[in-house]
Amino acid sequence: MTAMRYRLTFVAGVVLGYVLGTRAGRERYEQLKKSARQFAQNPAVRNTAESAAQQGREFAGKAYHVVSDRVGDRVPESVADRVRHLRDRATHNGGEDDWGTSNT
Repeated sequence: MTAMRYRLTFVAGVVLGYVLGTRAGRERYEQLKKSARQFAQNPAVRNTAESAAQQGREFAGKAYHVVSDRVGDRVPESVADRVRHLRDRATHNGGEDDWGTSNT
């Protein structure tokens, strides 16, 4: 009889701990999600990310030219096509890309 009471008390404690823990966890998750959204929407962060993406494209283009000058025609055609595609896309989109945007 007393063993059953202890088991029941233990199970009730586990259930209560689970319910309270999941509620607190969900609230913390929502807080983190909100903070991340605010951070990503900050104009300074967006400008820095866009600037870094632009500099990365410029660096990749320069690196491609340096490498292609040194190795000549040994650059795989798939790499050359990809670089041309990225350069053309940046030119036609005014230097902007779709980084950081959602398609939903």
